[in-house]
Amino acid sequence: MNIMDFNVKKLAADAGTFLSRAVQFTEEKLGQAEKTELDAHLENLLSKAECTKLWTEKIMKQTEVLLQPNPNARMEEFVYEKLDRKAPSRMNNPELLGQHMIDAGNEFGPGTAYGNALIKCGETQRRIGAADRELIQTAAINFLTPLRNFIEGDYKTITRERKLLQNKRLDLDAAKTRLKKAKVAEARAASEQEVRIAQSEFDRQAEITRLLLEGISSTHAHHLRCLNDFVEAQMTYYAQCYQYMLDLQKQLGSFPSTFLANNNQSSSTCVPSSSATTATPSSASVTASLSSISNAAATSSFEVKSSSGNRKARVLYDYDAANSTELSLLADEIITVYSIAGMDSDWLMGERGNQKGKVPITYLELLN
Repeated sequence: MNIMDFNVKKLAADAGTFLSRAVQFTEEKLGQAEKTELDAHLENLLSKAECTKLWTEKIMKQTEVLLQPNPNARMEEFVYEKLDRKAPSRMNNPELLGQHMIDAGNEFGPGTAYGNALIKCGETQRRIGAADRELIQTAAINFLTPLRNFIEGDYKTITRERKLLQNKRLDLDAAKTRLKKAKVAEARAASEQEVRIAQSEFDRQAEITRLLLEGISSTHAHHLRCLNDFVEAQMTYYAQCYQYMLDLQKQLGSFPSTFLANNNQSSSTCVPSSSATTATPSSASVTASLSSISNAAATSSFEVKSSSGNRKARVLYDYDAANSTELSLLADEIITVYSIAGMDSDWLMGERGNQKGKVPITYLELLN
């Protein structure tokens, strides 16, 4: 027998097996043939596996949406992943907002109250963006990847073995049907032998499938550990964000109340009177936030006395005088400051020995 003859016979046998299974399956659906039922334990394992697969896919998909709300960005990452290429690095939303704030603050001037506050807010937003990147990376490695490995690995193996089990059951039931129809003793003997072989193969495949399905419990235990890792990553992220915002609130709260009053007056001149008297829910919340910052500033004892009551101040940043009326500053030095009637609220008079000149108040931390 040559190879071609062997292949022809194998194809004919496979076609015969396929036809036999198709006939058996059709007759079962029509109620014209009996069906071997799986034992209750195996059925429960199959149901548990299907349930695990269904919810794992849903959790995985929604986690991806949570970590990357932009569907276009998710699609781009998916394409690059399939092409086995690294997606180009881009700023995320907090980082973009932070950069815009910093650019605006530099444009308005770091020495102004609003410009300085924008820069501080922008730096905080960029820190939040970096923390967001770290959360996405950690979640992808410790949570999404194990879930995806189950769907694309373990469950595919279970599906393949389950399909083999279904075929072995159809072979067994088809053999039983032929045994019932056999009339001649010789045909019955051959059919009985066929049933024994089919039963043995079915039992063996059922055992293989059962062992794989019992591994679902181990999968649940592994996914539980991954879930704990995900929760820990979220805790770290939210703790970082809270600390960043707390530090920012303290920095904004350290601005003198005159700064906030000046900013409020400036903004009121830019807003038409019709809209100024209309309070929307969002504007009310913003007003409440500014009010809390103003209260914090008022209670931090940053009011500057008149020229008869000088105060000490620590310099926060280096400052180069723009003209002869200003005083250059060095970070961390201590100078004497006081206010003069009619002076711009963004400035104070500063003294260092015999040197005297205007200094920007945002560069100072009052000490007494």
